[in-house]
Amino acid sequence: MRVFFDSSSFAKRYIEEAGSEHLEAFCAETTTLGLSILCLPEILSAFNRRIREKSLNQNQYQIAKEALIHDIEDADIVRLEEDVLLASRNILEQTPVRAMDAIHVASAKVWNAERFITSDHRQHSAALDSGLSSFLIYNSSVPL
Repeated sequence: MRVFFDSSSFAKRYIEEAGSEHLEAFCAETTTLGLSILCLPEILSAFNRRIREKSLNQNQYQIAKEALIHDIEDADIVRLEEDVLLASRNILEQTPVRAMDAIHVASAKVWNAERFITSDHRQHSAALDSGLSSFLIYNSSVPL
């Protein structure tokens, strides 16, 4: 199954938090993984914030970063090209999502995802409004 993950949901694969157990179930049924080009910098930013907050040490960071990079090697990375930008504009005009959330939804739509996985209620609604089959994973108290 072609499954597209937004960054906050995919990060749960590397940092144990609320919703991580549900993410693994979606990963198990994924045959083709789709991610936005924004995924790597957004997740690394979240990892580094956790280092500053002292909830992640350097060794844990290195392990998580290496696992993330390994997984991304096998993913279809959706770039910020004209079709994604036009789709994100439509999403922004029709729903109350933030720009980065719209880019993830637009990327999933352009990539023809069979499932879209998110941890954000507004992004989930925007994905449904855009015609995607969207699933909401419990959101932790710390956003990306």
